[in-house]
Amino acid sequence: MSVGEWLITMLIMIIPIVNIVMLFVWGFGSPDKRRNYARASLIWMAISIVLIIIFYGVIFALFFSMRSY
Repeated sequence: MSVGEWLITMLIMIIPIVNIVMLFVWGFGSPDKRRNYARASLIWMAISIVLIIIFYGVIFALFFSMRSY
């Protein structure tokens, strides 16, 4: 891919909602040069979401356990 194509790709990644849709299109659509990048980004997003859910679950559990005393 040329530098210009990467600049357009990064510009698309800045736009909310569009970036997630395009990652799915590039990752699971027709073969594209960005396929591995899109799949890796989606994996990192999934890992981040799971870690955030665990983190907030622990915070809420600590808050409610301290509140009962």
